[in-house]
Amino acid sequence: MTPLDTVKTFMSAMEKKDYDAGLALVAPDCEYTNLPMGTARGPQGIRDTLGPFFAPILENEFKLLRMAAQGPIVFVERLDRHRMPKGWFELPVTGVLEVHDGRITVWREYFDLATLQQGLAAHT
Repeated sequence: MTPLDTVKTFMSAMEKKDYDAGLALVAPDCEYTNLPMGTARGPQGIRDTLGPFFAPILENEFKLLRMAAQGPIVFVERLDRHRMPKGWFELPVTGVLEVHDGRITVWREYFDLATLQQGLAAHT
C-alpha cells in the first residue's frame, strides 16, 4: 500500500471503532499528538487516549474532504461527524501523518477545542 492507501485504510477502521484493524497499521513507537490535548505513544497509548473519547459515541462518519501525499507524509482534511445520544455533531479536523514501511509512525491532529467541547456538551 502507498502511504495514502495506508491512511485511508486506517481512517476507515477508526471510523468504525475497529481499533484492532486500525492500530495494526500503527508502528510500535508511533507518536500521536492530538492538539490541543496532548501526546500518546504506540498503539496502546492511542487506544487509551481514544477509547474513552469514542465510548459514548454511537456512530462516526469521517468525511475525507481533501488528501495529499508527498513521499511518506500524508495530509488529511476531514469532517468528523459523531452521533451521540442527543444527535450528531461535527468537528472539522486536519491530520498530518507519516508512514514508513506500511505503518503510521507519526500522527498529528489539529482541531478547535471549543468546537469539540460545545458539541459534546450539547449532544451527551
